[in-house]
Amino acid sequence: TGLPEFGTSLTKDMLKDIKPTTVDELLKISGLSHGTDVWAGNAKDFMLGRKQGYPKIPFPELIGCRDDIMVYLISKNVPAKDAFNIMEKVRKGKGVSKEYEQLMLKYGVPKWYIESCKLIKYMFPKAHATAYVIMALRIGWFKVYRPIYYYAGYFSRRANAFDVEAMASGFEAIKARLVDIDNKIKAHSATVKEEDTYQALLLAIEMVSRGMKFKQMNINDSEAINFKVLEDKKTLLIPFGALDSLGASIANSIVDARKEHPFTSKKDVLRRTKLNATQFERMNGMGVFEGLPEDDQIGLF
Repeated sequence: TGLPEFGTSLTKDMLKDIKPTTVDELLKISGLSHGTDVWAGNAKDFMLGRKQGYPKIPFPELIGCRDDIMVYLISKNVPAKDAFNIMEKVRKGKGVSKEYEQLMLKYGVPKWYIESCKLIKYMFPKAHATAYVIMALRIGWFKVYRPIYYYAGYFSRRANAFDVEAMASGFEAIKARLVDIDNKIKAHSATVKEEDTYQALLLAIEMVSRGMKFKQMNINDSEAINFKVLEDKKTLLIPFGALDSLGASIANSIVDARKEHPFTSKKDVLRRTKLNATQFERMNGMGVFEGLPEDDQIGLF
């Protein structure tokens, strides 16, 4: 979850089925996930032995990217020009002609391989798959070895909908919210925003399960959009922009006003920022303005 290329439901299922152990296998998974009629109904069925009349095919032998076809055919001594032409036809979804099928059989290409080529409608280039996997591995390194910075980056840049109250309340609150949205998703009644929130909360519950936590936004320290890593390197301070319906313009107005000079009261916040009354009251109820007096006026008697 939360890694490019491998965070979708399709690729997660592929990882469960394949259980890769090498970078080469990750490259093949990337190619398979981007192709059309390459995995489902094709490579997956050959790997699991679901193709009637064909044996189970080990994953490393399956076709993953378009380049694999040419390289494999050349390794079988198919003339390079023919190997290239076959690859080009297959990756464009044009199948294998009778003449090329006979040529492939002549050079000992297995029948299952030819059948797999015939099913393909589009194939991903290996260079693209390599670039994507390298990016995913780099991000994955941070997720494993510098997790708080990974989560800060993910929530600041990738996620776009949050439940800040659940996140700040910890594991049980996040879990309850996930269950609630999951039920709506299964009932086909979830909104797009709830589905986006669900994805963010999956990463949030993972984060707190790893011993880290969220701290609710506060008027003196929170940033506008970015989740801030606190000194203990285990806590993320929630930004103003994570609040539902509070956009970047309003969030920046809070930070800009604070830079001019510190807020002196709750009414000062409302007066100097773009917060409307509804947003202000919600934040007030969450304790965002804790420590600020209601007003600047001082009674004389």
